[in-house]
Amino acid sequence: MAPKAVVGRVSLYLRQLETFQRQGQTTISSSQLGAALAIHNAQVRKDLAFFGQFGYPGIGYRIEELIPALRRILGIDRDLPLALVGLGNLGRALLRYRGFRSRGFHIVALFDNDPQKVGRTHDGLVVEPIETMAKIVAARSVTLAVLSVPAEVAQRVADQMVACGILGIMNFAPIPLSVPPSVSVVAIDLSIQLEHLAYKVQNTQGGISYVG
Repeated sequence: MAPKAVVGRVSLYLRQLETFQRQGQTTISSSQLGAALAIHNAQVRKDLAFFGQFGYPGIGYRIEELIPALRRILGIDRDLPLALVGLGNLGRALLRYRGFRSRGFHIVALFDNDPQKVGRTHDGLVVEPIETMAKIVAARSVTLAVLSVPAEVAQRVADQMVACGILGIMNFAPIPLSVPPSVSVVAIDLSIQLEHLAYKVQNTQGGISYVG
């Protein structure tokens, strides 16, 4: 399995290649791709070589070949059904985010335990109670889910998700989850990301100015 940092850069390469393709470009060198992303060309070649041989001597990379290859590597060369668990403010915002669909991720099931939310319809999908998850995710072939519930119930809900056959969880709850080795978790804590950003600004600009 490729290191996390390599996979992250492959996603960046894919997006940049798609931009070049929209601009009418047909081939690309590692230097051009790296320059567009502020990544050294040697790193670009090393990352791509981790997965195979894609370049041509004297030509570089053919964009129309490299894009589908990277999509296969990332596992997004097909439509992927996705469940959204938790329809609070963040959950509803994620439901409206169109970037999922553009990358092949299709939300096909919604779950919540709030009686005020269960039974409501969003984008043609009915919010189902979490206890019905096993039947629904099996029927809709769902193995990936987004978790956006309060921290105090996140682990319990994650346990239910794992028991239902979910193999990948994007966790927006601000706590780490304990899951079996067979289940992958990506944690997205927005406040931590802002703290990292504040640190970078403080250490590159000499401090942060507050308006108050």
